[in-house]
Amino acid sequence: MAQIAYILLCHKDPEAIIKQAERLTATGDYISIHFDASAKAEHFQMIQSALASNPNVAFAHKRIKCGWGEWSLVQATLYAVETAVSSFPRATHFYMVSGDCMVIKSSEYIHDFLDDNDVDFIESFDFFESDWIKTGMKGERLIYRHWFNERTQKWRFYTSFNLQRRFGLTREIPSDIQVMIGSQWWCLRRQTIEAVLHFTQQRRDVMRFFRSTWIPDETFFQTIVRHLVPAKDIRTRTLTFLMFTDYGMPLTFYNDHYDLLLSQDYLFARKISPEALELKERLGRLYAEEGAQFQISAEGPSLFKFLTSRGRVGKRFASRFWETESTLGRDRELMILVCKKWHVAKRMLTSIQQETGIPAIAYLFNEESTPLPDLGGIQATLEKRTRHRRALMRMLFDYYDTNRLVICLDPSNMDLMQDFFDDRSVTRMLEVQCEFTDDYLTGHATRIGLAGDQTPRETLERLLPTIRRDILNESDRIRDAGFENVRWMRESEDTADQVSALMAFLSVSEDVATRIAKTDHLFAD
Repeated sequence: MAQIAYILLCHKDPEAIIKQAERLTATGDYISIHFDASAKAEHFQMIQSALASNPNVAFAHKRIKCGWGEWSLVQATLYAVETAVSSFPRATHFYMVSGDCMVIKSSEYIHDFLDDNDVDFIESFDFFESDWIKTGMKGERLIYRHWFNERTQKWRFYTSFNLQRRFGLTREIPSDIQVMIGSQWWCLRRQTIEAVLHFTQQRRDVMRFFRSTWIPDETFFQTIVRHLVPAKDIRTRTLTFLMFTDYGMPLTFYNDHYDLLLSQDYLFARKISPEALELKERLGRLYAEEGAQFQISAEGPSLFKFLTSRGRVGKRFASRFWETESTLGRDRELMILVCKKWHVAKRMLTSIQQETGIPAIAYLFNEESTPLPDLGGIQATLEKRTRHRRALMRMLFDYYDTNRLVICLDPSNMDLMQDFFDDRSVTRMLEVQCEFTDDYLTGHATRIGLAGDQTPRETLERLLPTIRRDILNESDRIRDAGFENVRWMRESEDTADQVSALMAFLSVSEDVATRIAKTDHLFAD
């Protein structure tokens, strides 16, 4: 059975470190702690005293001061790993954690998982070919030497870097090494850890190289493990669940994230807020539970993005100078059919085309697969269509040789609606308001990645009211915008009211509007 030695790097909050060590060793596992040498001495003494009687706790044989982006983080990890290997001969796995990490599965589940998966878990993507690094330095991390801390010695860091670049003082990457990159939160088997430690003693050239790279905690273990272990024995993923905000900062989890965390396909999560005492207590109890069952749905990233983006209303694409004064044409009439249920709008659009002969295009700003004529490439992607929306619409009017055109928009496209209503052409809108059952909203959440087949019912019950409110808020924003020439057609109202709305929207006779309103299965899901 798997026996885990946790490798803990920490620098603050001694009370939390003590509790974490006690939790992780309560079911027979081990922990090796490196507490930053730059932290308060009394805090380290507090941790040592509290855990002195616990035989499953060890402290790194050497403590050093650590800095972000420095080799010191890797060196501190190696000190803790060396101590764990010598102190805990029965440990079969070594799992890297921080003071901000918490288990999100039971000890029983974690051990069964590791027993069933005899592999190493570590993110290791090709440094140069992957897009793991989104912004900033890339190759410069490796080919130049970095001796100073970028955050605390900014002037020295960039002066040294700029001088090396000016004089071409680059260096070669060790020829037999393929540099890899990934998250520092790994779980490695004992034979892999022992091979890594042996490698550090034998390959001084590689050690010298990594000691002066920038942010080596994202490349050192990732590279060495991939160099030593066959690809078939590596899972290129981390077992620690973490997400990042829009600003590139690690997302912090709080008390109300408990159910979300348990449903993720991970064993740990980071970062847990120091104030989330209830969450820590619940997760701590969970770790010792026997027979706990977990429904894995793994919708965390998309759910978080959805929930945190509510209320952010604004223009995604600013107008280009050549479009500011452009117009669709004073004599042209653009009719916008707005509906959250796209299949309903598409059925109505087909009827409009058949009954009126007006050219109609469904959701051209929402679905890249919408059939469009070749307009010289401006129609190629959603981004191009949205950025050049007025130019695109003028070209469509010209292509169809018409002064009347119907398009579909999702209710969320407020920036597009505002832009078209600001135009000197005549713009009309019909919002088709549908009924939304819980079953439909559940299917909608699944289609857009907010839920999955295994999402717990409790999570859905909290999610569905949020989705329903979001749909209502989109309609409210349209009404609050005060657009002229807007009509509403509701699924729940009488046919006579629906016909009246269609007559005003399309400027058609009552007979034509009636046939459109009575489209077969118009509102069916």
